[in-house]
Amino acid sequence: MFKSFMKEFKDFILRGNVMDLAVGVIIGAAFKDIVDALTADFIQPLINSIGGAEVGGTIEIWNDQYLNYGHFITAVINFVIMAFILFVLLKSVNKIMTLGKKKEQAEEAATTKECPFCKSEISIEATKCPHCTSDLNGHHHE
Repeated sequence: MFKSFMKEFKDFILRGNVMDLAVGVIIGAAFKDIVDALTADFIQPLINSIGGAEVGGTIEIWNDQYLNYGHFITAVINFVIMAFILFVLLKSVNKIMTLGKKKEQAEEAATTKECPFCKSEISIEATKCPHCTSDLNGHHHE
């Protein structure tokens, strides 16, 4: 029983979409680190400087309770950058996938032609139409 469970688990892990998901998570985590560094080291200091050097991107709302708008704005910018990167990645992957499908369709189309008499799809090598029995060398028989 345990052996069949392990085989089933191995088949699940080695399925293509699971591996794609794993790669996506790893790449996403790497991009997140880059975007976090960008927002923490460049964008948040800019936001904090707008709020004033002594305030540091916060507003005192009640008895030493602060609203940290700098951190919130940085998180929003971080999210927008991540969403944009994922959008561009998915768009380019979809473009690559459709290019592959167009090539396959072009290869399939090259194996057939249209009968000039009955307009049926026939083999490109046919000399007589199997649908209307027309001679494809120019003579029409019915």
